[in-house]
Amino acid sequence: MRTATRVGVFGLLGSGNLGNDGSLEAVLGYLRAEHPDAVVDALCGGPEAVTARFGIPATRLHWYRGEYRTASRAGAIAGKGLGKLVDVFRTAAWVRRHDVVIVPGMGVLEATLPLRPWGFPYSLFLLCASGRLLRTRVALVSVGAAEIGNRPTRALVRWSARLAAYRSYRDAPSRDAMRAMGVDTTRDEVYPDLAFSLPTPPTSAPSGPPGLVCLGVMDFHGGNDDRARAEEIHRRYLDGTIRFVRALVEEGRPVRLLTGDQCDVAVVAAILDAVDSPLVTAAEPASLADLMNEMAAADTVVAVRYHNLICALKTGTPVLALCYAAKSDALMDRMGLGAYCHPAREVDADRLIEQFRALEKRSAELRQTLTERNRVAAQQLASQFTALTTTLFPANDHAHVPRKAP
Repeated sequence: MRTATRVGVFGLLGSGNLGNDGSLEAVLGYLRAEHPDAVVDALCGGPEAVTARFGIPATRLHWYRGEYRTASRAGAIAGKGLGKLVDVFRTAAWVRRHDVVIVPGMGVLEATLPLRPWGFPYSLFLLCASGRLLRTRVALVSVGAAEIGNRPTRALVRWSARLAAYRSYRDAPSRDAMRAMGVDTTRDEVYPDLAFSLPTPPTSAPSGPPGLVCLGVMDFHGGNDDRARAEEIHRRYLDGTIRFVRALVEEGRPVRLLTGDQCDVAVVAAILDAVDSPLVTAAEPASLADLMNEMAAADTVVAVRYHNLICALKTGTPVLALCYAAKSDALMDRMGLGAYCHPAREVDADRLIEQFRALEKRSAELRQTLTERNRVAAQQLASQFTALTTTLFPANDHAHVPRKAP
């Protein structure tokens, strides 16, 4: 008797980050189209949100509910420590119930934002080690990576990658980073980010005088190596952004503020408070589709978050990137807009305005470029999904007998 293949999806999903959830949406679209009989569930950060939105069963990633709160009291510290031990067995038990586990996109092999080794890197290592021990194929699909200086985090990430059955990266610098950290990447491929496979809303080139500018903001404090000057970085980013918005308003340009994570709301509030003008409004997107709808209506986009950039690029809207990591520069270069990058750690409002005006002068030309680059990205992702089917769903799996739970 044939049984359905059991597929697990894993990551910080349903936790308020639109990019992470967009990556999950892309993989679920692939599974439903190519493997409709697969039984899918998730081990993730926000199980209730994942079940409500995507209609799949989901389990909480961590046994200890206060995992992402700072532990200062003895009870909380003990709870976290016990949780790390319990999660060894919880993760293994979950992995054992599956034939395949997919980590859909996300920057799971990087520390470009503040990250503790015993948080998500530890969870990913438990997943990949369990997969290897229990013979469940774990696939890291179009993931982001970067060289990591912190030794415990570096070791956990390196071993996670080594233990995975399949790896692909969303850009060449990610693959280069893993090679530099001691991972054999000979068989690893580079494909576009999974979000490029999502549906794109109808778009049309603007006509008439310059119009709406979408500004994607971020609660940005630098990365793992910037902790000592995190507040200085944040203040410079925020001050430069506010000056940029004021300059647009003085020219009569309407500005729409967009977020990519729940934590970005504080930055929106700060900008609205500093620039008191009816020309400045804010949206509350709940998905990458919402972001794309907003950006499709804009003349130009300026954004920080990686998936905000992708949404602008997918809609063919010229975008100026505030870059905080190599992934953003690589993405902009891949899509033909490499000249329009600005450092997020050192925002210079005057220079930003100059780049913005230069971008708008080439708007029509760049929209044509993006149309072609998006077509290529879609073709490349179709090839990746074919490779996934070959690697993760061989024909004999349809006769697989599920393992018994421990």
